Amino acid sequence: MGLKAAARVSDGTYKQGKFYGQCGHNAPRTKVCSYWLAGTCNRNPCRFLHRLPTVQPVNEFTSGSKNISRSARGERGRKDSVSAKAPDSLCHFWALGDCVKGDSCRFLHSWFQGSDFALLTKLEGHKKSISGIALPPTSNKLYSGGRDGMLQIWDCYSGLCSEFIRLGAEVGSVICEGPWVFVGLTNSVKALNTECGSTHHLSGPVGQVLAMAVARDMLFAAIEDGTIRVWKAGTQADPFLSGDPLKGHSCAVMSLIVGGNRLYSGSVDGNIRVWDIDTLTCIEVLHAHTDTVTSLLCWDCCLLSCSLDGTIKAWVVSEVGTLEVIYTHKEDAGILVLCGMHDSEAKPILLSALKDNTVRLYDLPSFAERGKLFSRKEVTSIQVGPRGLFFTGDALGTLNVWKWHAVEPKQQASDPMCC
Repeated sequence: MGLKAAARVSDGTYKQGKFYGQCGHNAPRTKVCSYWLAGTCNRNPCRFLHRLPTVQPVNEFTSGSKNISRSARGERGRKDSVSAKAPDSLCHFWALGDCVKGDSCRFLHSWFQGSDFALLTKLEGHKKSISGIALPPTSNKLYSGGRDGMLQIWDCYSGLCSEFIRLGAEVGSVICEGPWVFVGLTNSVKALNTECGSTHHLSGPVGQVLAMAVARDMLFAAIEDGTIRVWKAGTQADPFLSGDPLKGHSCAVMSLIVGGNRLYSGSVDGNIRVWDIDTLTCIEVLHAHTDTVTSLLCWDCCLLSCSLDGTIKAWVVSEVGTLEVIYTHKEDAGILVLCGMHDSEAKPILLSALKDNTVRLYDLPSFAERGKLFSRKEVTSIQVGPRGLFFTGDALGTLNVWKWHAVEPKQQASDPMCC
């Protein structure tokens, strides 16, 4: 199945802009612009940095000779091990701009830990938690919805909010499929066509629309009342025809994902239901989590599920045709969001947002940690973009734009036969 999220994204390319590169003077800049940190800098180019410098990992053996013998470095390594250890926790005073310890602070003064990616910019606009992010493949706009009832539309070239829509209700989820952007609201779904500008109001849900997925020309919406609403493709005049809801969960449905001809749904009841897309019937119920199933992801031949119980479980089809857990990864906090992507070397990466205000990045299938993202509040939404981009939205309404570093091409040995 490959890495697949509920919202599809484009692999197309865009012109260089605020999302895709930094502009300014060619001279090196070492000081971060304080106005940029506050979100008020209007200089372009600015002589100060509009990004946070990458934290270089501390190596206790870099001082002195590069080839220190094991016997000579042993004692010094033990003495310096505490001071040389790289910090792995965010300094909350620094995050608020109040840390006075500077380089002597034992906590991290960076929004991330890792050397393979970087924070490009922060987009400020939402007043409450971001509940969905979408990047339509045929558009140069980024869409974000929040609990403040706003749909913000960001220009991918300038990084500025070009338009905002007051929806009159909390946004529970946002996805895109082709030219369509679907916004899950309370008791309805709003469908916007980014090509022709038409909008449609899909009624029927009872309660908040918490997640959505698209498959086989059908839109599925996870509802607070425990049902999954279905709309099928209709005519040009009436493109969305309401179908019978899928029932089975006893509590709110929090997550949806499509893999093959199956729809998977996770709920507050702790269960995962497997639905046949052809017949729209439930064919299996998975019992493994002890708390709310918050997010689902299809990767290769596996279904990945996460929960507020602090576990990520990998499911595969057993010899008898049912799904079974083959691996459980335990975190120190409840898990809110899973998202899959590839790094700049096309290696599969899992992003896992935790309730401790961090996002962990893991290699798959080893679950070896690749890095960590930090936030002032928990990250509530993650979305993948083209060319190594990915986006995170947190409970304060901040939308961060990240990018994997490009891999430098390997130099090929010169051909001695060539002049």
